[in-house]
Amino acid sequence: MRPIEENSQVQDELEVLEEQPLYEHYRITVDKGQVPLRVDKFMFEKLQHSSRNRIQKAADAGFVHVNEKPVKSNYKVKPGDVVTLMLDRPQYDTTIQPEEIPLEVVYEDDVLMVINKPAGMVVHPGCGNFHGTLVNAVAWHLRNNPGYDPNDPEVGLVHRIDKDTTGLLVIAKTPEAKSNLGLQFFNKTTHRSYLALVWGNMEEETGRIEGNIGRDPRDRLRMAVFPPDSENGKPAATNYRVVERFGYTTLIECMLETGRTHQIRAHMRSVGHPLFGDERYGGTEILRGERSSTYKAFIMNCLKLCQRQALHAQTLGFVHPVTGEQMDFTSSIPPDLNAVIEKWRQYIKGYVYKKLNIDS
Repeated sequence: MRPIEENSQVQDELEVLEEQPLYEHYRITVDKGQVPLRVDKFMFEKLQHSSRNRIQKAADAGFVHVNEKPVKSNYKVKPGDVVTLMLDRPQYDTTIQPEEIPLEVVYEDDVLMVINKPAGMVVHPGCGNFHGTLVNAVAWHLRNNPGYDPNDPEVGLVHRIDKDTTGLLVIAKTPEAKSNLGLQFFNKTTHRSYLALVWGNMEEETGRIEGNIGRDPRDRLRMAVFPPDSENGKPAATNYRVVERFGYTTLIECMLETGRTHQIRAHMRSVGHPLFGDERYGGTEILRGERSSTYKAFIMNCLKLCQRQALHAQTLGFVHPVTGEQMDFTSSIPPDLNAVIEKWRQYIKGYVYKKLNIDS
């Protein structure tokens, strides 16, 4: 076999590869207090939607750079290093464009809007959802407002809810309103409650779940709960009260003290009560109940009625940033979740009726 340097075709291909432009997708300067750490582990901790295996493959392909030079996965970062991810394709344009998408506007004035978000709508572009988001819809709704720039981070979303969670969100039209509302959320003076259907019979009528929430090291698309005194994750607390019991499931109201990603979903799973229908956290499995084919069919029908986690942002309260008035909003239970709740009501009524007949 001829050596590579003498094979003109292979050499040409290598030169083309070397000349291929690379585009910066990620950049971070290592903190002064950083201890030596493998670059693949360092990036794994910083990049929310990537696995360590993918980062290692990127390094093998020459896409992980430190101080403008490609490095291998075992390179140990040190304070002051500039770590970049350079890929052979440009970044997706995340400029927010107005899109004519229907919005359910619950309230609107000159400085803010309250919106009732449907299931399936992502609130902000990113991670494969670059169109059809809530902010695209808001941009269209406010397209004739010269003071509202959807690409200005000083206006827009004040808080977020998950794609398949329904319910209330507040949008700030001015920087002053966003700053004011953001401070209320930070100081925990806002009032938010969620309605959730969870697996299992909650033992206590009321309770509080406390535990840090951070990325699950085994699944970067899921959050995990760590001890409150842990160095992992951020502090989070969820209060709940039982609304209605269905034997094998429980309808609860959750009141948030903090607003971490997937907070209710992760907290409820951590105490053995995943949200009904929450595929990512195990809620599509039959976790409680009978082994009969009739019961299995009943659960399958419930999951078809509500093809998402059974979670609804039902109430939202805050002080108006201009008038100082207390603003409180309530969103009715969406049809899909309401249908599942009603189905469980009928199931438990039938179960009790059957048991009474047997006992008598």
